[in-house]
Amino acid sequence: QFKLIVENPEKPVASGLQVTAFVEYYPESEDDLQDRLLLLIEDDIVDIPLLGLIPCCYLEIESEINFGAVIANSKIISKEISIANHGSASGTFKISYDGVVLLNIEPTSGVVEPKSVKTVKVDICTDVPRIIKEVIKVELEGHGCTEVWIKAVVVEQVLKVLGVSCGNILECINFGPVYFGSSKTEQISLYNESPECVDWVAVLEDNAIGGEMGTDLQRSADAVLQDLSLKNRTRDVDVSTLILCIPNQGTLLPYEKSLVTLCFSPKKFKRDFGVNDSSPKQDYVLFLRFEAVGNKDGYLQALMSHPYHTELALTGSGLPVMLTFNPGPVIKFMDCSLGEQTQVLCTLKNESESLPVTFSFRKTAHFNISPEKGKIKKISAKDVIFSFSPHQIGTFKVKQAIDIIGTGLEKNNLQILKTKSFHQIYLSFIGVCKSKRKNILFKINPGITPMISNATGQFVADGTGQCTDTAPVAILKSTQTQIHTHWINRNCKGDALIAFPNDRAASVRPSEWNKKYRTIFTKTERYNYIDPEFSYTDCERLLKEAHKAYYADFISSLRQRRLQKDAARQFYIYNNSVSIGLKPAEGLMSPKISMIDFHKEKLQCKTLPSDENCLLTSRKLAAIGSKPSIKEIWSGLAATPSSTQEKEDCSLTLTSKQLHQILIGPSTMDFGDVCVYSTTARKLHIINNLLVHIWIQIEIEIDELQQTSPLSQVVPPLTKTHIPIVFETNTPGMFKRSFPYTINNQHLGHVLVVAKAVPVELELSARELILNPIPGYLAETEFRTTVTVYNPRNHPAEFTWKRIITDRRTAFSIQPAKGFVEAYRDLECEVVWQPGFNSPEVGEFNLCVRKGNTIKLKCFAKVTIHT
Repeated sequence: QFKLIVENPEKPVASGLQVTAFVEYYPESEDDLQDRLLLLIEDDIVDIPLLGLIPCCYLEIESEINFGAVIANSKIISKEISIANHGSASGTFKISYDGVVLLNIEPTSGVVEPKSVKTVKVDICTDVPRIIKEVIKVELEGHGCTEVWIKAVVVEQVLKVLGVSCGNILECINFGPVYFGSSKTEQISLYNESPECVDWVAVLEDNAIGGEMGTDLQRSADAVLQDLSLKNRTRDVDVSTLILCIPNQGTLLPYEKSLVTLCFSPKKFKRDFGVNDSSPKQDYVLFLRFEAVGNKDGYLQALMSHPYHTELALTGSGLPVMLTFNPGPVIKFMDCSLGEQTQVLCTLKNESESLPVTFSFRKTAHFNISPEKGKIKKISAKDVIFSFSPHQIGTFKVKQAIDIIGTGLEKNNLQILKTKSFHQIYLSFIGVCKSKRKNILFKINPGITPMISNATGQFVADGTGQCTDTAPVAILKSTQTQIHTHWINRNCKGDALIAFPNDRAASVRPSEWNKKYRTIFTKTERYNYIDPEFSYTDCERLLKEAHKAYYADFISSLRQRRLQKDAARQFYIYNNSVSIGLKPAEGLMSPKISMIDFHKEKLQCKTLPSDENCLLTSRKLAAIGSKPSIKEIWSGLAATPSSTQEKEDCSLTLTSKQLHQILIGPSTMDFGDVCVYSTTARKLHIINNLLVHIWIQIEIEIDELQQTSPLSQVVPPLTKTHIPIVFETNTPGMFKRSFPYTINNQHLGHVLVVAKAVPVELELSARELILNPIPGYLAETEFRTTVTVYNPRNHPAEFTWKRIITDRRTAFSIQPAKGFVEAYRDLECEVVWQPGFNSPEVGEFNLCVRKGNTIKLKCFAKVTIHT
C-alpha cells in the first residue's frame, strides 16, 4: 500500500545537486502499516522506515476543577472545564456522576472536532458549609475512562469581633460605672473571616432574652420584681440612645479588619411619683449584633434561613453624681463692710464608691472660691474656702453653679471624646455688705465762699465718702457774669468755665483736657499745666473711647437681638394658615383633620431613624411588614420609573442600613415536590420600609422560570408587594437554580429556587381491606366498604382500577372504576363483594395512575357461617 515514485540518476550526482523521490500511501483498511525504504549510496545502505497511520482523535481533559473557598450564601456558582482534541479526527466524550453535591453538568456528552476545544459547564450550590471533594467520570474516545476531581470549600460568612490590642475574640465589653450624662468609649476590631466582601450593619437587640435596662443587679430578686414601675417604663425607651456605634455600617473586603468605636451614655430612668428610689445605681445589659446586609429576622423569619451573625454583649452601670457639701446647700456669710472679706470653710465629699468626681466652680461677682476646680477620689473629701468680698453695699443672694466635668461626644465629630460639663450642682450664697460710718472733718475755707458751704460759709466738709476722678474746683458759667470783663474777652465762647480764686491749688491742671477755664473778673484764659507722666496720651484717650463705644454697641446689639427674637416669636405665633387672629365667634370654621392626614403624620413619627449615627434595633426591624404604616399593593405598580420623583429616588445609591430595611424574600424558595408538566407559583415578598421609591429588576434566564411576571417593579415608599415566581418543568429530578435581582439597578441580590420534579402519584388510605357483613342484613346481601384515594401532588391525576386476573373469577368490584383526583384532594371509592356459591373471598386490584405510579389493593371478605 506504499508506492515509490522516483527516477534514479544514471550518473553520479554532483555536489550541490539533489534527487527527489515521492512516496504515496493509499490504505485499503483501517490498520496502521509499517514498512521500510532502502537507499543505496555507492557502498552504503540507508534504511528509511515508513509508517502509515489512519486518522484518529486524541482527547485530553483537565484533571481538576477547583472552586476554591466560597461563601455559603445559597448561590449557584459555575466553572468551565475544557476537553481538547489534538487529533485529526472527531472524538466523542461522555460524563457520568452519581454523587449528591453537584447540581448540573452541561453537556454530559458530545463530539469534539479535530484541533478544537469543547467547554463543559459544572455548577455547584453553596447552600450549606462543607468541603466538596467529588469525582466525575469522563469517557474519552480512544483514551478510556478518566477521573476529574471537583473541589471546593464552602464556608460561612463569618464576622468576628476582636480586641484592638490583644486580637482575641471578644464576647463581652464591660464599660464599668459611668456617670449619668457622661460617656465612655471602647474600641473593637470587626474582622471579615471569609473570602468575599461583606456589607455589614450593626443591630441593637432591644428585645433579647437576658437584657437589662436600669436594673440594680445587686438588689434581691424580690426588690426588683416589686419595682414594676421602672420595668414598665423601660419598655418604651429607645435603646439606641444609650449605645452609639461608629461606624454602624460599612463594607469589609476579604479578611479585612475595621476599627469600630462603641460609646456608652447611660440615662437615668425616672420612676413614678411615690416610688421609693432607694437604689441610685442602674445596670444595663445589652446585646449588639453585627450581621450581613440582607440577612434579617422578623417578618420573613419563617421563610428565610437563619443568618449567621456575631453577637456582642455590652454591660455597664449608670451612677448619679453623689457630691455633698458641709455646710450646704445654703451658705450664709457674716456681715462685713465695704473693702472687708469673710470666709467659710466647706467640705466637699464624694460619696461614690466607684468613680472620682471632677468639679469646677463658676465665677460669681463678690464671691471667691479657692480652689476653683479639683478632683476628689472615691469616698474622699476636699476642703474648699468660700470668700465674700463685696464691691458695693447691699444684700447679695447668689446661686453658685458647680460644674461636674466628664467626657462626652463632640457634636460635629462623634468619634472624639470631649471634656465638658455634664452635670450641675447649685449652692445658695447669702452675704450682706453694710455701710461704714465716716467721721467728717471740717477745715477753714479762707477764700471767697463757694456755692457749696455751711450756713456761715466758714467751715466746709472735707470728704463726702465718695471718690471722684477730678479735684473739687469751684466753677461757674462765664456767660452769667460780666463783672470787670475785659473788652477783648467780651465775645468769649459760652462754653468757657470760670475758676474761682480759692481753687488755685487745683487750678494748675484742667479737670477735663478739652475744656477752657477763664478768670472770674477779666475772663482771661487761665494757664493749664498738663503733666505728661500722669495724663492720658491721645492714643490712650482714643482707646478708652473705643472701649466705651464697643461695650455700648454690644449692649445695644444684645437688646436688638432680644427684640428681634421676641418679634419673630410673635410673628410665628400669629402668622399661620390656621389662626390668623380671628375669634371663633366671628365665623371662622376650624379645619377638619381627615384620617389620611393623621395617618401621614403618624408615618413620619414611626418610620425607622434616618440618622446615620442612630442604631437599628431588632424590635424596629421585627415591626417591618406588620405595622399599619405599610400599605399592601398587589397590582398596578409601574415597571419603570416615570415621574421626576421616581427617577430621582430610583437613582440613589442606598447605604447598608437602608438596604437592611428592604425585605426581599424568602432568599430560598422551596417549591417542594412538583409534578412534571404542572405549573406552581410562590410569592417573592418585597417590603420597602424607606421613604423613597425603589426599583426592583429580576433577571431570569432559566427555562423552568420563564412564566414569571412581572420582572420589573417600582415600589413606592412604605409599601408591601410581591412578585409571583412561576415554576414549570418537564424533566423529573432535583432542581436547584438561582436568579439575580437588582435594587435601583446597582445593588445586587439573588434568590435560590429549589424543587423536586416528580411524576404524578396517588396514595391509598389502606393497602388491605376487610369487608364485613352489615349487622341486621341477610346473608345473601352484598358486602360494602370504602377506600380513600389521596392526591398529594400539585397536578390532577387520572386513575383506573384494574382487576388482577387469577384462575378463579372474582366477586369484588370498585366504583368509580376510573376518574380524576384534583390536586391536594381525595376521592372515596366503594368496594363491593357479591356473595354467592363458590365466590372467592379474596380479590386484588391495581390502582394505575396515568404517567404515574401503580398501587396494589387486596380485598378480603369476612364471611360468618351460623349453625
